[in-house]
Amino acid sequence: MLKGKNIVLGVTGGIAAYKAGDIASRIVKLNGNVKVIMTENATKFVQPLTFQSITNNYVVKNMFDEPRTWDVEHISLAKEADLFLVAPATANFIGKIANGIADDMLTTTVMATKAKVLIAPAMNTNMYLNPIVQENIAKLKRLGYMFLDPKSGRLACGDVGVGKLEDPDLIVEKVVFEMTKTKELEGKKILVTAGPTREALDPVRYLTNHSSGKMGYAIAYEASRRGAEVVLVSGPTGIKPPANVEFVQIETAQDMYEKVMERSNSDIIIKAAAVADYRPAQKAENKIKKMPGDIVIPMERNKDILFELGKIKSNQILIGFAAETNDVIENAKAKILKKNLDMIVSNNVKLEGAGFKGSTNIVSFIKKDGEIRDLQLMTKENVAKELLDEIILMLKEC
Repeated sequence: MLKGKNIVLGVTGGIAAYKAGDIASRIVKLNGNVKVIMTENATKFVQPLTFQSITNNYVVKNMFDEPRTWDVEHISLAKEADLFLVAPATANFIGKIANGIADDMLTTTVMATKAKVLIAPAMNTNMYLNPIVQENIAKLKRLGYMFLDPKSGRLACGDVGVGKLEDPDLIVEKVVFEMTKTKELEGKKILVTAGPTREALDPVRYLTNHSSGKMGYAIAYEASRRGAEVVLVSGPTGIKPPANVEFVQIETAQDMYEKVMERSNSDIIIKAAAVADYRPAQKAENKIKKMPGDIVIPMERNKDILFELGKIKSNQILIGFAAETNDVIENAKAKILKKNLDMIVSNNVKLEGAGFKGSTNIVSFIKKDGEIRDLQLMTKENVAKELLDEIILMLKEC
């Protein structure tokens, strides 16, 4: 995935420096070539040997180390970099870069590079929220430096608040995104729905389904990676939204209907969410208590979002999903006609490796002209890639 890509990883002196080893390892496993620059303080937290063992590259620490080549090292690294990642980045490092100070190997190399620079801050919450630090970050963003905002949680100093380094897997996801993104869908607005909906019975219970949201999130990420402007409308999933995507959180089918219809003028709409067809006619004000005998809960229909979109569809591409347990192709074809779809992605959730919760799927692409393309078992990320490839072909045929 990152074969042939040179990633320079800058590590500054914070307790989160130990996580930089995991970041380097993940990039190497994706075939990226990682070269590490450590500040003097960073070596107090993690030994350079750790990074040398992970990357199989010499770790640069000091401007005045004995040179390994005849190149001026900070210029050489600056030119080699396809992307420059600093993780963790301290307030001190951010302040130096923001004010043009280059007094060590890391700051000097960052100043000399023309590569994209991605900065992942990690520090005490009061430091991070200090107006000076925030002003420095805002200045660097204006200058084109990219940031991955820190998380909230318990910090090493015992404080609770924002300042924790973003998870290594999400940092690496951003690296991959920046190194592999294209302009295939530049200028296109894509709306993706994902996850389940929840319909309340009472203040304690609700009706839902087994949708994990993984398929929709994978589609949103892939569409964004290809240059589209993406909105992801999602029910409760527990998945962190992809970077570079506008995220809209919803709970009920009615919530999703309203948020989707507000954006119904999108160029491409992909409805991957598992929306409840019915909801309780009334939500009980208090918890429904256990009583002798059975209970009957009156239900009423939710709006069919895909059907409503199909009624007002103009020149858009409208794609639905159909999770079926029987007569998969026949049911999917019927939905195409009924809902005015351009294509439907159908699957049999009874098949092993397909459907909800898992990380894989087995689907068929069925177009309105009757063409069917069956995909074998693959990850949901790869299904998303195949789907976006199909959409690009559809755009060329328009």
